[in-house]
Amino acid sequence: MKEYITLSEEVKQAKEQGKPIVALESTIISHGMPYPQNVQTAREVEQIIRDNGAVPATIAIVDGKIKIGLSDEELEMFGKASDVAKASRRDLGYLLATKKLGATTVAATMICAELADIHIFVTGGIGGVHRGAETTMDISADLEELAQTNVAVICAGAKSILDLGLTMEYLETKGVPVIGYQTDVLPAFYTRSSQFAVNFRADDVETISNTLKAKWDLNLKGGAVIANPIPEEHAMDEKTITNVIETALKEATENHIAGKEVTPFLLAKVKELTGGKSLDSNIALVKNNAVLGAKIAVQLGNLK
Repeated sequence: MKEYITLSEEVKQAKEQGKPIVALESTIISHGMPYPQNVQTAREVEQIIRDNGAVPATIAIVDGKIKIGLSDEELEMFGKASDVAKASRRDLGYLLATKKLGATTVAATMICAELADIHIFVTGGIGGVHRGAETTMDISADLEELAQTNVAVICAGAKSILDLGLTMEYLETKGVPVIGYQTDVLPAFYTRSSQFAVNFRADDVETISNTLKAKWDLNLKGGAVIANPIPEEHAMDEKTITNVIETALKEATENHIAGKEVTPFLLAKVKELTGGKSLDSNIALVKNNAVLGAKIAVQLGNLK
């Protein structure tokens, strides 16, 4: 297995020195934001993690290797490349075998992080059960990964383009705890709240870290969702974003857009319809998650 994994110099040193490490995905660079905001955001998020006492490890597939930690040049290359495959669990073997470029989704990042013994992962929002999934069966692989991989995902909830109620039901069935950081309800990515309650509320980092430690000490397999609402000043108006999403979903259906093309299409459409405000919100919430993720990683490291 080691032949497939390469650690960056920074990550290697962190491991040798026993420093806390936070995993970051690479689809946010290749598929989540336009250039140059994608690379700039990636660099800023990495720096936020360093400033809060942990070491960032952006994960991607390059030249037949799972890279745990990217160099500055690699971040730039990912930000500009147009032929990057979106890698989930099913794609990892093929992308490694063919030495194609692969950007890791939430699911693939979790797998790679666990292989590298990293258990805290910061992202924007998790995937979930898509609207209309009762007929399309369109359910993100992220949920299945959360059920079986020991990585906690710090996110601003799930994107409101999804069916949040069914997403919560699915996570409950799989025994994945959804912990709200200083919130009683599931944040909906661009907005701070939804009508769905989280399983547990934690008002401090210690409670989250102790919960994760106890869960994994008991060998209760699977991850956890740490739902961290977007900061108030960057949140979007709930009614506005709902209308925008309804319009975008309608257009996706009319254009027969399906499968893994749906999310990038919807996010691009939402950005267009909000005059770019959604991109600003997206960047703000990822940075906010990076602060919390680093603090949890540091605290978890102290418990070991």
